Amino acid sequence: MSKYQHLWIYIDLIFKQTNKEKLELSFSQIKDAAGFELDHSFLTCKKELLDYGYKVEKIKLKDKKIVFSKIKET
Repeated sequence: MSKYQHLWIYIDLIFKQTNKEKLELSFSQIKDAAGFELDHSFLTCKKELLDYGYKVEKIKLKDKKIVFSKIKET
């Protein structure tokens, strides 16, 4: 089980509830969903989100936010 599995499930749920193409979460919201603060392992593990149909589009360190987006089906 991935360290970030709870976060990936949370992101999937939010996307399905809102039906939006993009989702911006603060580091605080991510901490609440994951159960711990983000660390450098996020940069390696973010590719796991592709299995759920989403990707990390942008990491805004200054604003302490991350933008997630749906992967467009072809």
